Amino acid sequence: MVTRGANEIARIVKELAYVKGIFLEVISLLPSFDITDEKVLPYGLRPHTRSVSWRVEQVIAQQTKSNASMRGLDSVEIDMPDTSLHDCVLLRKRSRAYVNIKITNSDKKSSSRNDIAAVEKLYFQYKANPNYRIVYAVFGFRFNNLTITFDTDSMHTFSPQFLPIYVNPRNDKIQAEYRADPEARTRQEFLTLLQNASQSIVLK
Repeated sequence: MVTRGANEIARIVKELAYVKGIFLEVISLLPSFDITDEKVLPYGLRPHTRSVSWRVEQVIAQQTKSNASMRGLDSVEIDMPDTSLHDCVLLRKRSRAYVNIKITNSDKKSSSRNDIAAVEKLYFQYKANPNYRIVYAVFGFRFNNLTITFDTDSMHTFSPQFLPIYVNPRNDKIQAEYRADPEARTRQEFLTLLQNASQSIVLK
């Protein structure tokens, strides 16, 4: 007999694959683009993720919205407040996929942990809305002077619910490698882990 928890985990795995498929198609339509004109930056731009992250994220979100009908989506919402956990919402029939876009430089291999989300925000969002599940979509890219080229092989998705839980005690944020091996768990198990791991915030 399939348990309720197994159904929940299977639904998340299916959603991760669905969102990955959509974004792989997005970057196949726009495999590369120029950040700006050489007249504006005649000596190029330093190949640092910080210098291009917001613009690349906007390109991905807007390309997804402008091509939504091609991949069976009803619409894509991209006008999120700065405080939102997600950058866009993919709508199809009655389903809503909440997506946070992350980018990483494919030429700089790193096994260090990255900030994923503030424990408090994630905990209370999941607690208040039982239908809320965020998908993190990670896009690898290569930087050549002013040109961004997406690395299809490194594009992947993950759920914070399946992350090895480590909370940085200095800022109370979940940290993990983008390629961390998933640890399948239920929503309630996830919330309990967050509550136990948080050191600076009392979660109720």
